[in-house]
Amino acid sequence: MIRFENVGLRYGMGPEVLRDVSFHIPRQSFQFLTGPSGAGKTTLLRLLFMSLRPTRGLISVFGKDIATIDAGELPQLRRRIGIVFQDFRLLDHMTVYENVGLPLRVRGKEESTYQRDVLDLLKWVGLGERVHALPPVLSGGEKQRVAIARALIDQPELLLADEPTGNVDPPMARRLLRLFLELNRLGTAVVIATHDLGLMDQVDARRMILSNGQLEIYE
Repeated sequence: MIRFENVGLRYGMGPEVLRDVSFHIPRQSFQFLTGPSGAGKTTLLRLLFMSLRPTRGLISVFGKDIATIDAGELPQLRRRIGIVFQDFRLLDHMTVYENVGLPLRVRGKEESTYQRDVLDLLKWVGLGERVHALPPVLSGGEKQRVAIARALIDQPELLLADEPTGNVDPPMARRLLRLFLELNRLGTAVVIATHDLGLMDQVDARRMILSNGQLEIYE
C-alpha cells in the first residue's frame, strides 16, 4: 500500500528532518509511530498524506509515485485516506453531525444513506448528546473525538492518526483504540502516532520509532 525508499526531507536550507527513511505499510496492517517530540512524526504523516513532497527518495502510495503523479489525481488518492490532525481542522459553522458526515456529502452521497452511520459512530465516541453542537463550544477532547469520527466514517483504506488519544481520559482512550482495531479488522491499514506507551502496550503491533530523523522498526 505504502512504500518509502531512502526518503529524506529538509525545510528550505536547513538540516534534514528525515534521513534515509525506508519502510512499507502492507494492506490491513496496524502500526504505531513513536519517538521523542521533534523527531519528525507529524512530518512523516504529512508525507504519507501527500501534503508534503520529499526532498529525495521514493514514496509510492497505492502504487503511485507521488513525485510523478498529476496534481489532479491527488484529491482522489487522499479520499482513500482518513487522517486525524492534532489541530482537528473542524469547520466551526457546521454542527458535530455535519462535520462527521462531510466526507460522505463531498462524495455526493444522500444524507439518508449515511445518517444512521454518523449517529451510531457519534454514540460510540461518546458524543451522542452533542450531535447539534458547534465546534467552538466543545472541549478539546470532544473536538478530538469529532475529528476521529470524521476520519473513520467512510472506512478509509488507510487511517493516519496524530496523537488521537492525547486529549481524552484513559477509559475513552481504550474505547477509541478498540474502534481503531475494529476498523483494522474490517480491512483498514492503521498508523497511530503516539507518545503513550501504555496505549501501545495494549496491542501486539509493529512499532516504528523515529529518532534524530531516522526510523527503526520493531515487528
